[in-house]
Amino acid sequence: MKVLPEKKVTVVVPTYNEAANIRELLREIMRVSENIAGYELNILVVDDNSPDGTAELVRELGMENVYLLERERKEGLGRAYIDGFGYAIRELGSDVVLEMDADFSHDPGDLPRFLAELGNGFDLVLGSRHIVGGSIPGWGVHRRLLSYTGNLLAREILGLQVSDCTSGYRAIKTSLLEEINLEEINVKGYAFQLSLLHSAVAHGARIKEIPIVFHRRRAGESKLGLGDISEFLAELVKRK
Repeated sequence: MKVLPEKKVTVVVPTYNEAANIRELLREIMRVSENIAGYELNILVVDDNSPDGTAELVRELGMENVYLLERERKEGLGRAYIDGFGYAIRELGSDVVLEMDADFSHDPGDLPRFLAELGNGFDLVLGSRHIVGGSIPGWGVHRRLLSYTGNLLAREILGLQVSDCTSGYRAIKTSLLEEINLEEINVKGYAFQLSLLHSAVAHGARIKEIPIVFHRRRAGESKLGLGDISEFLAELVKRK
């Protein structure tokens, strides 16, 4: 019987001041990976020179299959993912990359579901807070309205047939990423999620949404600011 080689998966985790979360998150991801058959899982932490010593904590752990990409300054979520994807493809030979927040808002226990759907023939699997089974417990009215409005605008203006265009929990085949010119996605913040999704659709990607529960961060402060909202709106207009 011929044994097929395991597919290489890299979980890309951008960090800025996530010292309170990163050690436990890395351990939890690796624990979950022990129950995922057919995949060799790595984690890539992309740190933006966090003043709280996040990168140093990652180095101190010295965990096998955990890699650290340090950047000189804070350049934003979008740039972190672009650099992380490039490293995962070139240096780690990844067949799949996953996007995941560092604050436990994304449950590592969902990782097997993402990979299972990629195995069903999809190119991009997106964790949705806005389909049946998904939820955002602990969010106030203002934040819920902001999320729903942003997704409504994305669907109406860009014609995206996705319920949660701004979700940051995703699994993506690198074969798709290699078709997209990531360097042309010139956004710094959370608008990156919209831009990447729009580019994936333009390249004919097969997309699947699966429900997720988006938890409140365990520690630290949210990075979402007014600048992110302005950039999101500007990106909508540019891509119309």
